[in-house]
Amino acid sequence: MSAERPTLPPVRLHTEAELARDALAAPLLARAVRLARWAGPDTRVGAGGELVDAQLPAAAEHLGLVADEDGAAEASEAWRLAVDTGLVEIEDPADEDADADAHGHDGEAEGTVTAGENLALLTGGSPQDVLTIWLDGLEAAHADATAPVFDDFADLIGEDGSVDFDALDWDPETEAEFLDGVLGNLYLLTVGEGAGDEPVPLPALAASMIVPDDMGEPTDDILEQVSDAMMRLDDQFRVLEPIGIVEYHPVDEALLAEEGEEAVPPADDDDVTRYGMVKLTPLGLYGIRARMLDAGVDAPAIGDLADKGADVLLGGIAYYPEEAARGEIELWLARHGADGAAGELLDAARGEDPQAPLRRLHCQQALALVGAEAEAAVRAVLGDPELGGLARVWLAERGAADVPAPSEAMIFWLAVDTIAAQLEADGDLDELQGLVEGLSGQHSGFFDEAWRVDHPATADVLEAMGRLHSDKKQAKAARKAAFKARSRSGSGS
Repeated sequence: MSAERPTLPPVRLHTEAELARDALAAPLLARAVRLARWAGPDTRVGAGGELVDAQLPAAAEHLGLVADEDGAAEASEAWRLAVDTGLVEIEDPADEDADADAHGHDGEAEGTVTAGENLALLTGGSPQDVLTIWLDGLEAAHADATAPVFDDFADLIGEDGSVDFDALDWDPETEAEFLDGVLGNLYLLTVGEGAGDEPVPLPALAASMIVPDDMGEPTDDILEQVSDAMMRLDDQFRVLEPIGIVEYHPVDEALLAEEGEEAVPPADDDDVTRYGMVKLTPLGLYGIRARMLDAGVDAPAIGDLADKGADVLLGGIAYYPEEAARGEIELWLARHGADGAAGELLDAARGEDPQAPLRRLHCQQALALVGAEAEAAVRAVLGDPELGGLARVWLAERGAADVPAPSEAMIFWLAVDTIAAQLEADGDLDELQGLVEGLSGQHSGFFDEAWRVDHPATADVLEAMGRLHSDKKQAKAARKAAFKARSRSGSGS
């Protein structure tokens, strides 16, 4: 029942049905679907599956775009996504079964277009089918976002179309890692405790990847690197927005003209939006989390534990923020039902490992949500040395009758267990100090007795009380008690 701290806070995702609707509404996928339905046997594509130039005006017109260079580029992008996501299938003219006479008017071999299996799944499949196809689209968009802009390096493209990648000074792995790092930071800013729903300024996001944590005033060189990263991210978010993962307010074009080649200076509050603002959408949270899970990152979501046992639930939420823990418990109870849940939760709360106090704390939260149905199971553990104090607190809070008074040993044990839970959770120091001073103040001579408590965390708790107590005399008493507890533990008495 041990627990590990998750790398990231748990995210509350929209339902698969809601996310699938968002995926189908993503502009790039919607255009890809329209082109897949428009395509037919007469659609002319190159050997690589791309629409031939002569087809692009018609494709752009079908999408309601102006049949100019920009419209052709957008139509080409949507077509590439249709190919990458299996909405259309391209039969390579080099295949043995291909028509030997399938050649274009310019003598170049052309492929044959047929509807892909995934096209039908978008309308007749499950929400998970839709999201799986959309995730393929996200991968394609991510690859496009990290690709070099060849228009800027025309002199590096040979007559045969080959690219001198060494001269290009472009490392695909480095580019992908940088963008993934940015998206990871944006994810953390979105799901972190206390995170709001406001967009993140692009300068702050770029700085999070460039400026060292221990740096005070950034140097000119660092500012220039941040400026370069901002411009690259501006291009990348423009590419990623149509797949639906971000809402993006791009860098002001007029600002770029004003700045010329100089580094972008720090933005004032008044003009920060001119430097770009970005926010993950609910679909973006889903997509970035899916990518992180594929990369082996621990990225929990509320609801992951709903079908698990109570031991996995209490262990899994050990380090969750309070609101997230409550949400996970509610989903678990909805799946398991109140009948028998209290007994299972209480059984899972036992133990002497470092996370056991946290399990008992979350067990108490869960029992409060179970309600009156938990009373029989709670009364059954009144005599349990680990759960008896918890049971009495729960019954007293509900105004139950016939609650036996706790022994002094149980009171002290519960006090140590409560503080141990807060210490393990790295709780708010002010709240923890209040808890420490409140508990020691309720019992005269608290530290004279607390060192005798038979709890695995007694010495650690008393040491922490010595650090946190604002009264110097009480703090000294706590430290002496901690020493006695360690001596007692070491002697085995």
